[in-house]
Amino acid sequence: MNVDYNANENKDTHEKVAILIDSGCDVTDELIRQYHMKLLRLHVIYPEKDYSDDLDITPQMVYSRFPGEIPHTSTPGPQEVKDMVDEIKREGYTHVLSFAISSGLSGTYNTICGVLNEETELTSFVLDTRNVSFGSGVLAVWAAKKLEEGMSYDELVRILPGKVKDSKIFYYMDTLTYLQKGGRIGLVTSIVGSILNLKPIISCNEEGVYYTVAKIRGSRQGLTKLLSEAKEFAGDSPVWFSLLNGDAAAASAEMLPRLSKEIPNGELLLTKQITASLAVHTGPGLLGIGIMKL
Repeated sequence: MNVDYNANENKDTHEKVAILIDSGCDVTDELIRQYHMKLLRLHVIYPEKDYSDDLDITPQMVYSRFPGEIPHTSTPGPQEVKDMVDEIKREGYTHVLSFAISSGLSGTYNTICGVLNEETELTSFVLDTRNVSFGSGVLAVWAAKKLEEGMSYDELVRILPGKVKDSKIFYYMDTLTYLQKGGRIGLVTSIVGSILNLKPIISCNEEGVYYTVAKIRGSRQGLTKLLSEAKEFAGDSPVWFSLLNGDAAAASAEMLPRLSKEIPNGELLLTKQITASLAVHTGPGLLGIGIMKL
């Protein structure tokens, strides 16, 4: 097998399609390597340094500095996107499919669009996933798999906007403090976490903004409700599912067998801790279930 040929190249149409994602999509290094994805990193900014997401800062480094230090985050800059586009062209790609976390939560989508719209040598499409974490990243994995199976760039551009509704991630959050301080509260009721030990299940709505799916008293009932919401969204369809956590490895390990049992038509795609930039805005004690209808 020619190692220079990859799964994103269509022999019939002579297309070579780059899959471009941002680090907020929470795709694992293994899947990035498998599908030859290109990664733009968000930034985590402390007074002493501007860190690159999951390159020179880990989620655990962020959690270890809570609650006293809550850093800022920022999108990849236009020059970073331009540098990546130049790399993509040097490697002989003809097309770019880019996947960005929700424009309702981050400016990354607009930054990528701004650069690619001025690019004349590449044919490109940027998908506003209206989602976050692997709720976004799973769409990139799905597209990469379809390219591997021979689907064309044009067909994917036509289909992908409609696939956004098939991906949803539900989060149990132990606290809303960090979401509120980071300005990402969206339609979530910020008072929920401070009264009667109520815990929210949140997700992204059709506009890609956080909203409250349910309010539950206590963490154990919250995790049960989280599973229930994910199961209801999956229905009887074949699905991919994923399990994400924010400084909640024990809860994730406990949830995994329950999830596999309750969604028997599902295939586990990954389990991981969320990336550092997302940890900034969600705080510790987070558990997420992602569902992608196939």
